[in-house]
Amino acid sequence: MPELPEVETTCRGIGPALVGQCVTGVRVRNSRLRIPVPDELAQRIVGSRLHSVRRRAKYLLLDFGGGSVIIHLGMSGSLRVLSPDNAPDVHDHVDIVFGTHLLRLRDPRRFGLVTWCAGDPLAHPLLAGLGPEPLESGFDEAYLFHVTRGIRAPIKQVLMDARKVVGVGNIYASESLFRAAVHPLAPAGRIGLRRYARIAAAVRETLNDAIRAGGSTLRDYVGGDGRAGYFQQQYFVYGRVGAPCRVCATPIERRVVAQRATYWCPNCQRR
Repeated sequence: MPELPEVETTCRGIGPALVGQCVTGVRVRNSRLRIPVPDELAQRIVGSRLHSVRRRAKYLLLDFGGGSVIIHLGMSGSLRVLSPDNAPDVHDHVDIVFGTHLLRLRDPRRFGLVTWCAGDPLAHPLLAGLGPEPLESGFDEAYLFHVTRGIRAPIKQVLMDARKVVGVGNIYASESLFRAAVHPLAPAGRIGLRRYARIAAAVRETLNDAIRAGGSTLRDYVGGDGRAGYFQQQYFVYGRVGAPCRVCATPIERRVVAQRATYWCPNCQRR
């Protein structure tokens, strides 16, 4: 599933080609995504100029001045900037045409969404209840310590809770906790300020490293320019069950927690 680094990479990839351009057409081949594509999407944006492309959590916000298109890539989606004469594939569901460019949503599993928000997109029900951005000010040890008091759930599960912090996801929670030397099953409410300082720093470091690497390509994800990410080549623990730890050579362990695969080094990461 595309997480924060993949969505940020997509945001940075499509913005330079499309910002300032006017929409000349909209093609919806399959509107049956997680939220149906609104019938009036073309009416809302054709003839409008794109003011900006930004990211909030795992959502992309295309600002047209009078409103915004909200896009989520779902489990396996990608957005690419292509030539308008590029023939669509069976999983290419939505095109937004900008003259000599088009923005195409490819979503094999159809868990993504493309919808319209006439007001402030940050107040939209999809975004209004989200937690802070991990790469912005306010996400630090004091915040994590405060928000986890009384919580018995494992710290990895808390990092993946978008109401607590957005965009981290399964891969980057596992990798961040390895870098912080904290066991993913450690109860969040029992972690102190010193370890939360390590966790906050590791989350920022991991996400920034992943963005520089273009994100992770495990199945279908590519960036806005069609290039695959390569951060998966740097994984310390994720997907490496039984393989030797890159630091101490202890075999990596795995357990399914809250229906998600969780990986750790039993020597480097302590509860």
